[in-house]
Order: sequence, then structure tokens, then C-alpha cells
Amino acid sequence: MSSLSTALEPQVTARGAGARPSLFRLTGVELRKMVDTRAGSWLLAAIVLLTIATVVARPFIDGSDSSLRGSFVDASQVAQTFLPIVGILLVTSEWSQRTALITFALVPQRARVLTAKLNAGVVLAAAAWVVILAITAVGTAFAGGDEHGATWSLPGWLIGQSALYLAVLMLGGIGLGAALQSPAPAIVLYFLLPLGFAALGAIPALDGLARWLDGTQTLEPLVNERMGAADWAHAGTTLAVWMALPVLVGLWRITHSEVN
Repeated sequence: MSSLSTALEPQVTARGAGARPSLFRLTGVELRKMVDTRAGSWLLAAIVLLTIATVVARPFIDGSDSSLRGSFVDASQVAQTFLPIVGILLVTSEWSQRTALITFALVPQRARVLTAKLNAGVVLAAAAWVVILAITAVGTAFAGGDEHGATWSLPGWLIGQSALYLAVLMLGGIGLGAALQSPAPAIVLYFLLPLGFAALGAIPALDGLARWLDGTQTLEPLVNERMGAADWAHAGTTLAVWMALPVLVGLWRITHSEVN
């Protein structure tokens, strides 16, 4: 029996077959799905280990730069690259592992299931952000200080923007997984689409379009500099296309497709 059925069985027994589990409970179930599978647990463990390796290796590569800000930005790239794959697997496993029938039988309101997955993605992204900060803080303490006394400097705008960046990447991964409902093509497109669009953006005739839709240009400032009004407009347009649109397509597919 799946994680969802195991978690919800006592509530169904207590309240009757027609009881509707709370969104909070569903979010907890989806969080459990992220970490209690081999793929999810190994991927999360790999992200932590790669983050630690990045922090440990950084002083030897960069020499004099041992600041918390520099370590945090570099270490965050690991989670930014690989954490959305956990979101993709969370959705696509319903079809690849053939658990969708059980999931939607227990929770017929399919939109609530997708909402719970999105909520779980945000919670996991926040937890990952905290873990990254803790690892980089420990690494900075062991690495020592810099001559300018800025070792522990971490601007407020970077704290908020980096957390937002990781969350929207996670939501985009879940949306892509919901839209395609198959892990292999979703993961391949997750890596290829940004690269392909960045390559198109290198064409001078498409430079104006790239400033609005190329995530390598519009979203990277979230972890590099304080965003201005124009930057937020560019980032918002990119997110509407690469995050909101896949989520809406995925919602339509989940609520209208046959499950067998």
C-alpha cells in the first residue's frame, strides 16, 4: 500500500469513507513521499554531500574569499540544479509507479493533490535553504575570516531572494512533471530547455525576447544582486512562462486525464 493510503487509512476509518483529509495532512503525506523512496532519499543525500563538498573545496579554489555570502551563493547552486528533480519525481512517480489510481481514489479532488504537492515542494525548498545556510555557516567558521571583516555578512535581500529562487525552481519542476507525467522526458527537458533557450538568446535578433524569457538572464540576479523594478518584471514574465504555465497545464492534465 502506498504512503498516501497508509497515512490516510486511520482518518478514513474514523470519519467515514466520505471524509476529506485536510490540505495540511495531504502536504505532510507528499513530503513523506519525497524522502521515503530510494530515488528521493538518494538524491537528497547526494545534494547534501555535494553541498558539503562545495563548501569544503571552495577556500582552496578561491583562495582569499572565505565569506559566508560567497560560500552560500556557490553552495546554493547544487540545490538549485538538482532539488527540482525531486519535485519532478514526486509527481511523475504517480504514473511511473502506478500509484495514481490509489491516490485519486482516496482523494478524488485531484486539484487538492497537486496543491499539496506544490506546498510540499515549497516546504522542502525552505528546509533545503536552511540546511545550505547551516552548512555554509559551519564551513565559514572553519575557514576563518577575511581581512575586510565581512566574513559573516549576508544581506537581507540575498536571504529573501535566494529562498524565493529555490522555491520557484521547485514549483517549476513540479509543474513540468505534472504537465508531462513521465520522469524521463521531464528531467531531460528540465535540463535542455534552459540551455536551448539560452542558445537562442545568443542570437542578436532574439536578444530582446531573451531579456524577458531566458531564465539564465532574468532569474540569476536573484542570487547575485538586489533586484530592481525592471528586474522583477523580467523575472515575473519568465516565471509566468516556465513555472505558472507548466503548473496550469499539469493541473488540466491531472484533472481531465483518465487514471488506470
